[in-house]
Amino acid sequence: MSDLNRTPLHDLHLSLGAKMVPFAGYEMPVQYSLGVMKEHLHCRAAAGLFDVSHMGQVILRASDPETAQRALERLIPQDVLGLEEGRQRYGFFTNDAGGIEDDLMFANRGDHLFLVVNAACKEADVARMRAALEPDVTVKLLENRALLALQGPKAEAVLAEHHPMVAKMRFMDVATVPLAGTECWVSRSGYTGEDGYEISVPVAAATDLARALLSHADVEPIGLGARDSLRLEAGLCLYGHDITTETSPVEAGLTWAIQKARRTDGMRSGGFPGADRVLREMIDGTEQRRVGLLPEGRAPMREGTQIYVDETAPAPVGTVTSGGFGPSVSAPVAMGYLQTEYSAEGTTLYGDVRGKRLPVRVAKLPFVAPGFKR
Repeated sequence: MSDLNRTPLHDLHLSLGAKMVPFAGYEMPVQYSLGVMKEHLHCRAAAGLFDVSHMGQVILRASDPETAQRALERLIPQDVLGLEEGRQRYGFFTNDAGGIEDDLMFANRGDHLFLVVNAACKEADVARMRAALEPDVTVKLLENRALLALQGPKAEAVLAEHHPMVAKMRFMDVATVPLAGTECWVSRSGYTGEDGYEISVPVAAATDLARALLSHADVEPIGLGARDSLRLEAGLCLYGHDITTETSPVEAGLTWAIQKARRTDGMRSGGFPGADRVLREMIDGTEQRRVGLLPEGRAPMREGTQIYVDETAPAPVGTVTSGGFGPSVSAPVAMGYLQTEYSAEGTTLYGDVRGKRLPVRVAKLPFVAPGFKR
């Protein structure tokens, strides 16, 4: 794995006994000594610390904040201009065909916008923004900051021991907070379905902050394995799997992330790549849609499993895009796309598992109730 990038916490992972694997061009911890199952359950019960420093951290800055906000709206279907200072939103870059190029978080930090994009897409995202926004907007990929995620119902109590103001933050608030002796950019967010925080920290202080958080009895290090099962139970999409350049936000069930101002008849309707398709589908519907799937029995239905209407139908009506065992629900869980006519909650279909068709039921997402602090 010598040709892979390493995060600033690489040596810490090794000291904690992590099993390292290639992921999005980085050498990343897939699990620690607890193992994936126990790490998952610990995050649901207490607090887990994730290294997400492989993600791209980007600053957009212009001569005035509104210029940067309006410019970003040319690339994403979210209401950037209406986002209050100190708040964050989920968004996605769309392409001319209405597909999703990447999903991201963006925050209004007063004189600039702060974006977090996926590791595998960050070079393409930065190139896309520079081509579309410069020279009016400066696009800067930060190389000098790490990113940690502290997730779980005890995350607030743990982080509040370092600074009490974090307890007052609401879901999707952002703030500059001194933690373990260094200035950090903190958002109350994450990708596990639990309450928690994401913390951007200078590289020089990242290991010290991680060790300080891990010294708390309620905190365990969590790897990519449990991160994946946690987000799957929470019904959250993984880019490149549940959402791609081919899937539209409407098919993916992400229209909740398109605010009124950008919709048909909104104050700034359209104006983003693929707007014609996306806005049309929001009114007319789609031929397929993302759904939750609960396989009957104990056999997981993994990504790529074909879904059929019955045990003998010749052609599939859908495909699993994410699937595995859900430790919190003690059963297999999956997400995928189905032809809309077969997507009603409670519908029983059949997934082809190693040549055998097994029953699977369409289920409401998420599989676990979210723990966000509103």
